[in-house]
Order: sequence, then C-alpha cells, then structure tokens
Amino acid sequence: MRPTSLLLAVVLGLGPVAGTPVLAQILAQTEGTDLAGATANASIAALTETMKIGPLFEVLGEEGIAYGKSLEEDMFPGSGGAQWTAAVAAIYDVPALRQRFETALSDQLASDPATITEIIAFFGSDLGQRILSLEIDARRAFLDDGVEEAAQVTADTMRAKGDPRIDLLTRLAEANDLIEMNVAGSLTGSLAFLQGMTREGLQGSDADENQMMSDVWGQEEQVRADTTTWLYSYLALAYQPLSDADLEAYIAFSQTPAGKKLNAALFSAFDVVFTQVSYDLGRAAIRAMQGSDI
Repeated sequence: MRPTSLLLAVVLGLGPVAGTPVLAQILAQTEGTDLAGATANASIAALTETMKIGPLFEVLGEEGIAYGKSLEEDMFPGSGGAQWTAAVAAIYDVPALRQRFETALSDQLASDPATITEIIAFFGSDLGQRILSLEIDARRAFLDDGVEEAAQVTADTMRAKGDPRIDLLTRLAEANDLIEMNVAGSLTGSLAFLQGMTREGLQGSDADENQMMSDVWGQEEQVRADTTTWLYSYLALAYQPLSDADLEAYIAFSQTPAGKKLNAALFSAFDVVFTQVSYDLGRAAIRAMQGSDI
C-alpha cells in the first residue's frame, strides 16, 4: 500500500490566520456548550479545513478501492465478486475514515492551541494552499500507473545527473523523517493485515504473533527500497512547479517546533486510521478466500 502521510506544507512568513472565519463560525454554533471543549473542536475543524483533509481523503479512498482490486487479483483472482467489492467500499468509507483521523489528530493537538494557530497560519497562506493542492494532485495523478512510472524515470534521471533538486528533496524527506516513518507504518499495516486474517480464522495456520512479526520485519529492506522509490517519484512530481526558495521554506518550517509537532501528529493519526483499515482488509480477505460471507 502506498505511504499515507500528508506532507507538511510550508509558507513564507506569518499572516492573518486563514482559519479564523471558520473558527468563529463553529464557535458561534457551539454557544452554550463547554467553551474549552468547543474551542478545541473548532480549532481542529479549522486546521483540517485549511489543510484540505477532505480532498485528501477523497483521493485516499480512491487509492483504497484500487488497492482492493489488486488484492483480489493477487490473493483470490476473480472470486471476490460483489461481496468483496462491497466490503472494500465499506472499509474505505471516506467520511468514517476522515472522522477517525480527525479524532486521532485532535487527541494529539487539541491541547496545544498556540501550535494549531501557527500551523493554520502557515497552511493558510497562498504558498501553503498551493503546496497542499500540488500534493493532492500528485497523489491523484499517481492513480494512473503510467504517471507514476514516468515520475520514477524523472526522479532516477535527476539523481543520475546530480540534479541539485534531489538534494533539496532529500533534505525535505530527512527533515520530516518521511522514509522511516512510512516504512514503520507500512510494516505495522502488514502485521495488522496478517492479524486480521489469522484472527478471522485462517484454517490450517498455526502462525503465532511472534512468527507474524518475524515474517513482517523480514520484509523491512524491500519495504524501505519500495518506499524510497515511491517517495522520490512523488516528491519530484508534486513539487516540480515550486522554486528552490519554496522548498527551502518548507524545510525551514519542518524544523520548527510547530512543524515537528504536526508531523508527529499526522503520522500518529494516519497510523490509527490505516492500521484498522489493514486489519479489516485482512479479515475480509480471508472470508473471501474461504468463500464465506464478507
């Protein structure tokens, strides 16, 4: 499965908080409720709106449907049928996934309103909104395997020619620990998938937790290689329209306390969401393989 982390947006300078009208509207709707709780909820709502979490999850849902089809082809070709299609659609129900994500993000950030305000200010700028749009557009474009393959060729060519842009992309990836965090998330997801299959009733299997962990961690080297290839292809495509100065600004923001807190919170929230998704897919897959109701 593709990495799921949302790359942080970076902007030049601080300006008016873009989410303030949203915040005021939500607070007005919560008049008479607990003020601290309402303020925290409104701050997270403003943050997720500014960060385009809705459009992002629409793309992640499309990725999930495509991934479900590839699972069927690999594990039980042609036998999943309408039940498997319905099961995958339910697992990747976008409103449910987004709600789970926003709850997890709130758990990480709601108690730090100053950081939320700073993040909204960054993401709400013209450059911040442009970066977010480029990120989402690149993920949508990668739904076409041909686009992804072309982006990989571009990244490989840049590396072979010693293009200085690769150095900037490397600094960006390192500032946000994108490779290691995505590798850890992928391995966690693989383990959850196996747990879902086993606990649902994988007949004839005596695999225990330790064996499953050993099997999953045995894939670490390949997962890291695949993640690195995907990430640089994605970064090269997504940020191609940006100047070096824009990327320098992104790196600078990523190294601030607010940038680091947001990065950690995003990975944590995505882990909550997609570990459950992987577990549910494992359960549904074994049911499909056994021919039982999904």
